[in-house]
Amino acid sequence: MMASSSAASTGSPGGSIPHLDFDPFSIEFFADPFPTHAKLREAGPLVYLDKWGVYGVARYEQVHAVLNDPETFCSSRGVGLSDFAKEKPWRPPSIILEADPPAHTRTRAVLNQVLSASAMRPLRAHFTALAEAKVDELLARGSFDAIPDLAEAYPLSVFPDALGLKQEGRENLLPYASLVFNAFGPPNELRKEAIERSAPHQAYVAAQCQRENLAPGGLGACVHAQADAGAITHDEAPLLVRSLLSAGIDTTVNGIGAAVYSLARFPDQLAKLRADPSLARNAFEEAVRFESPVQTFFRTTTREVEIGGHAVGEGEKVLMFLGAANRDPRRWENPDSYDITRRTSGHVGYGSGIHMCVGQLVARLEGEVMMAALARKVASIEITGEVQRRYNNTLRGLESLPVTIRPA
Repeated sequence: MMASSSAASTGSPGGSIPHLDFDPFSIEFFADPFPTHAKLREAGPLVYLDKWGVYGVARYEQVHAVLNDPETFCSSRGVGLSDFAKEKPWRPPSIILEADPPAHTRTRAVLNQVLSASAMRPLRAHFTALAEAKVDELLARGSFDAIPDLAEAYPLSVFPDALGLKQEGRENLLPYASLVFNAFGPPNELRKEAIERSAPHQAYVAAQCQRENLAPGGLGACVHAQADAGAITHDEAPLLVRSLLSAGIDTTVNGIGAAVYSLARFPDQLAKLRADPSLARNAFEEAVRFESPVQTFFRTTTREVEIGGHAVGEGEKVLMFLGAANRDPRRWENPDSYDITRRTSGHVGYGSGIHMCVGQLVARLEGEVMMAALARKVASIEITGEVQRRYNNTLRGLESLPVTIRPA
């Protein structure tokens, strides 16, 4: 996969930058990224990826530094491979994900308010009741596919209602989110196919973001209310609702899928969780670190900058391997083990800095209450069929996870 690693002479103070010739957007890499992640980290603090002509950072220190320096590493030129300064984006750019301060500061403040801890509090009881009902239903079945029947079914049962979406058309939500994350990648088959199939999903989402289609009192209506208050314009409100729709489901689906997959593979950790259900939140958090549902994001340099002792020019794309940073032995002890008692704070599974995942409180709430329901009700989770991976240019998750669960 990474046949050669030649050094390129760059005249930078740290000597030559290692050039690596693998494709970080290939199915072969997605199937098992961990050996390559290790090679990326070992190659040095900065690498050059010949396949797409971009720089890469895979160690925790450099990934964290890039995420936390938005002035030098901007998002407004796109957080995918495509450089918005040189080519037209496939859709109007996100006014939060693909924006820099001061524009980003204003829109982010609105979403922070709409998705604040106090806004989450009234949702907890409802989210918990639905998680317990879902686990009871699955216990009655015994055997099921943990991806469609749990990891997808549960977020789809709580988040669209919280947002205030109509019932019809919700089947567009997962394909739309998958499209958004595929589009951050290069012009490969995954991206081309996703965009070619996207017209109905895009039309559905555009309509759902309009005020008249959102139920009063939901999170979507709260975004529009911020436009009434003058915090954002009425044209910006639907774009912010779109951001919630894009990022509010797939990441949670893959996070819950990762947690169930981890507990099934590490029964000792399920036993710990059953013995102490207060570990529910951390069990979910550790699964996000361990599997990193969001694997990569790009930034673009706004000036010449030094990374790991190497000079990088202005206008260069830098690919951050979040999944590799989350298993960097320089930062984590026994990084390749799933340990629900680990101190997970600082992982970059939700990003870091000003662009840290705005929906993380919703994702964490859903993940925590589902882990707590499993802790109280389930004695064992056994994988009973072939596990199939779902391939996406940015996301890491499963297509199928056949399991049998027994009641506690």
